[in-house]
Amino acid sequence: MAAIAAIAAVGLGAVLTGAAVPVATPAIPAASPLPAAPALPQPPPQVDAAPVAMLVDLGSGKVLYARDADRPFLPASVTKTMTAFVAFDLIAHGKLRLDQHFSESEDAYRHWHATGSRMFLERGQPVSVDDLLTGIMTVSANDGCVVLAEGAAGSVANWVALMNAEARRLGMTHSHFGTPNGWMDKGNTYISARDIAHLADTMITRYPAFYHRYVGHAEMSWNGITQHNHDPTLGIVPGADGIKTGFTNEAHYNFLGSAERGGRRLVMVLAAVPTPRERARAAKALLEWGFSDWDERALFAAGARAGVANVQGGAAAQVALVAPRPYFATLPKGSPAPVSLRVIYHGPLTAPIAKGDEVATLEVRVGGDPPLRMPLVAGASVARGNLIDRIRLGLRGLLG
Repeated sequence: MAAIAAIAAVGLGAVLTGAAVPVATPAIPAASPLPAAPALPQPPPQVDAAPVAMLVDLGSGKVLYARDADRPFLPASVTKTMTAFVAFDLIAHGKLRLDQHFSESEDAYRHWHATGSRMFLERGQPVSVDDLLTGIMTVSANDGCVVLAEGAAGSVANWVALMNAEARRLGMTHSHFGTPNGWMDKGNTYISARDIAHLADTMITRYPAFYHRYVGHAEMSWNGITQHNHDPTLGIVPGADGIKTGFTNEAHYNFLGSAERGGRRLVMVLAAVPTPRERARAAKALLEWGFSDWDERALFAAGARAGVANVQGGAAAQVALVAPRPYFATLPKGSPAPVSLRVIYHGPLTAPIAKGDEVATLEVRVGGDPPLRMPLVAGASVARGNLIDRIRLGLRGLLG
């Protein structure tokens, strides 16, 4: 069954307990009408250049702006975000090492040494996974993607299968991958703004160290050739640190971008923009609008306890539920809307539980808006209990 804890009119540092708390609604005299809510912020006109656009506040899960967010589009090199994510996952699970070296095959060299963006790998030249990921995310290396795919998975087809399997696991229902680098493939590779924003969210949350290691570099040098990142926000929008641009004649100009200020992170998607100048103006304007026209109300710092959950069959009777990253409520600037929270989990949880496991949900409601839900993770590991643990916890329950 679902266990729920709730609290009304949440302020800074509010903590939920494991028991239900009644939600109080203050009485409002008839002669004192509620203050009028401010109008929703209007997006900047520059974003009109993007047929597909989306801006999400990751700290609250709130979509600040969306146009055709579920419409599939050709991603071009934004595809490489999934290639990087698959690599991060393999490394995290011990199936790939940063110090592994792969060499470009004759077939890969023939197809990619002069095709699109590349890091100018030489035929048969050993290159580390670390350098390949830097090249893929900094200079959009088509050749690097193919070398990584062949070296890590045995073939491009095997690597693409890993990409699609990951997309299914993440619930990316409007996306499919046919290549590791997004090169034109007659529409076999496509994504939606909502799907790729979710992928970015998962990458940043699950693999923050890899994200900061490989995303957001201004330039890269390889084989004596220095190339610059085409990201239109790096060094221009304060806090901007990536993630991936994309362009082909079919796709036009795309961008998956992100910026963080004061612990608050936004992710933006722009697709099918006609020119790079329009893409750059839209990216800058949309990110700045997200920070300036919306207020955030801090809820929990990263690692802060948001509640507790009961545990069955464990060495401990409860486990803390913590926020895996800073959580905010996002409101239009100047909005007086109250914020209410509740923790939901299906419990009691069953041991064993590993620290960091996603075991509960934080539901946030701002005024009368539909609730938004964000994951909570176990703050500690709980081992499976032995006989002595069960007797001890049973006695504690009987004695209160």
